Amino acid sequence: AGSSDIDVYQTDVIWAPQLASQLVDLTEATRDVAGAHFPSIIQSQTVNGRLVALPIFTDAPALYYRKDLLDKYGAKVPTTWRELLDTAKLVMDRERAAGDKDLWGYVFQGNAYEGLTCNALEWVMSNGGGGIVEPDGLISINNPKAAAALDGVKGWIGTIAPPGALAYQEEEARGVWQTGNAVFMRNWPYAYALGNSENSPIKGKFEVAPLPAGDGGHPVATLGGWNLAVSRYSKHPDAAIDMVKFIASPEMQKYRTMKTSNLPTIVALYDDPDIARQQPIVPRWKEIFLNAQPRPSAIARIKYNEASSQFWTAVHNTISGNGTAADNLAELEARLTRLKGKGW
Repeated sequence: AGSSDIDVYQTDVIWAPQLASQLVDLTEATRDVAGAHFPSIIQSQTVNGRLVALPIFTDAPALYYRKDLLDKYGAKVPTTWRELLDTAKLVMDRERAAGDKDLWGYVFQGNAYEGLTCNALEWVMSNGGGGIVEPDGLISINNPKAAAALDGVKGWIGTIAPPGALAYQEEEARGVWQTGNAVFMRNWPYAYALGNSENSPIKGKFEVAPLPAGDGGHPVATLGGWNLAVSRYSKHPDAAIDMVKFIASPEMQKYRTMKTSNLPTIVALYDDPDIARQQPIVPRWKEIFLNAQPRPSAIARIKYNEASSQFWTAVHNTISGNGTAADNLAELEARLTRLKGKGW
């Protein structure tokens, strides 16, 4: 804070509430372009009526699946976590019996870090267990549906998911998947282009679908994505704002989407024929975005990082077999209550 060394920052979708006081208000400067972006993303970057960052790409995870293996066994794409467990186990067991000893059913991000908060929020919310902290500030995580969801995941470890998944971040999961050693994977859009790259062993063999839901629940995908913000200490604020608007523009977003499979934040690009031809992932992701849910960073504000760390620690303990979900969530509730104090 206070340094003018950097003019423009690339910021994670969850950082706006924490950094708002250090950033230039872009509301006026972007009035002509902000309306082209997904409203929910603009909303996520607006703090007390000030737009503090302009989105450049967005992110929501999907269920990646080996279409060739599901077709081989006449299996459907799972829409519930229970179906995922059953299908992953069926394909894994049969393929292993046929000699593919390294195949696992499901890989995800189980390391104790922000990525586990994302995965676990999806498990809990899609099972009707709430959003950790609700919009009114209520700490809701200590409930039977949340506990049942996490106990269910503990049962995956060593069954359909490798024990090593407890240390995986995005790239470790992708490494197992892209070498052909997983039937299913939960990951972000970047893995799509890499999986279909020239030398990929799984090129043309996989597809994506929305993440599963709990029985009677709705699918949930954690909203991710990156934005550009201008430091309020910049000595060149006008040039910095121009650069942000240029990088966030439809032309540059289209260019980047064509090259990288990063997902645009500009709604019209989802119907762009050039993008659909070169990156068929983009139209496929439209449905996934309908299920996107933000993390509770706007509610917990500057306490979000600590709240998330407490959450992922409780989750990691549970899925590692270190205490029951019920006990760990009761302790988490007490810790979050202390952290909240008189208010978020």
